[in-house]
Amino acid sequence: MKAPGLNIKELAQQVAERLEELALVSDEPGWLVRTFLSPASARANALVGGWMREAGLTVREDDFGNLTGTRQGPPGARKLVIGSHLDTVVDAGKFDGPAGVLLGIAAAAACPDLPFTLEVVGFSDEEGVRFQSTYLGSRAYVGKISPEELALRDAAGISVGELTAARRAAGFPEAGADLENLMGYLEIHIEQGPVLEEAGLALGVVPGIAGQTRILAGFTGQAGHAGTTPMPLRRDALAAAARLVLEAESQAQLHPPLLATVGKMEVLPGAGNVIPGQVVFTLDVRSPDNTAREAALEHLEQFGAAEAAARRLAWHWQVKQSNPAVPCDAGLSARLTEAVAAGQPVVPRIFSGAGHDAAVLAGVGPAAMLFVRCRAGLSHHPDEYASPEDLAAALEAVVRFVLSLAASPYV
Repeated sequence: MKAPGLNIKELAQQVAERLEELALVSDEPGWLVRTFLSPASARANALVGGWMREAGLTVREDDFGNLTGTRQGPPGARKLVIGSHLDTVVDAGKFDGPAGVLLGIAAAAACPDLPFTLEVVGFSDEEGVRFQSTYLGSRAYVGKISPEELALRDAAGISVGELTAARRAAGFPEAGADLENLMGYLEIHIEQGPVLEEAGLALGVVPGIAGQTRILAGFTGQAGHAGTTPMPLRRDALAAAARLVLEAESQAQLHPPLLATVGKMEVLPGAGNVIPGQVVFTLDVRSPDNTAREAALEHLEQFGAAEAAARRLAWHWQVKQSNPAVPCDAGLSARLTEAVAAGQPVVPRIFSGAGHDAAVLAGVGPAAMLFVRCRAGLSHHPDEYASPEDLAAALEAVVRFVLSLAASPYV
């Protein structure tokens, strides 16, 4: 199904050009970084807000910096929300987040007459760079910001609560959307992985978002001279850490689709001729199966404790963040799959190992996600790329999805 006179290719090319323009809006010259409520985020909202108005949407920016463009439906109408985030990681690519927002705006332009309210949202903070806490934007949008999150402080000592209070004093309305008649939420996002490219397909549908636990762990032993301390007498913290890293890899290989990553490690005192006396490292464990994730974590914690006891080390294990797996709505996902299937022969189901704002919106209503192929599966990198042809395929599928909702009793 197509909207009358719709030129998907032109709209998709416009999205590609706008992504290039938006990528120039950065907090630092020479690379892309746009963090929560930074000067660049304000400039980005002004730019994207203008594009929302061109699509016939009424624009609102709240005290958390969330940008919404709304086309109101008939009285009492239900609401469909299409969204993603406008913030970035440090030294980011152009597509992670903003592509979904701009495709949502293009879909709104392509579907001007709908029997329901359509809202396109650019969330202000999904990546969590400034306050090391993800989903501040979408959590504020759904009214679930906690006192602990308001108390978070950035590197300059400024709290989330202080920032948002100052914005309210400046006239920005308080965050919080009317979701009483929420029909559903759709997020369009680059895959950030290689599955679609390997399959030679532009699009995939996400059945759920993997649960994720982040751990800060470490071993403390005794530093010593590398040339004079016999091997049986050593209390080598790095040797224990190396064993745990390999055990984490082994657990993930034995229990797919479990993923386990040690991404950061600090070795002290850090000299070539000194036995490491202390090692601190991160552990990231993810799976769409909560039971499998929790079992792997329990095993690794016990493995670390046993390794510490055998080597006469102290063992540290601290859960820094834990989010359960979030399933996408079966009904919306089936409708989205039908929309994709009209344009490509196979529609893969790809669980998301990365976190997305859809995980928050799924807590208040039905949510669905569409993945778009990205070159080499690369993301969080300046070379991140999705082709205009794949953006066009995504836009066409989203338009089919929106129009199918308009033509169904689902409304």
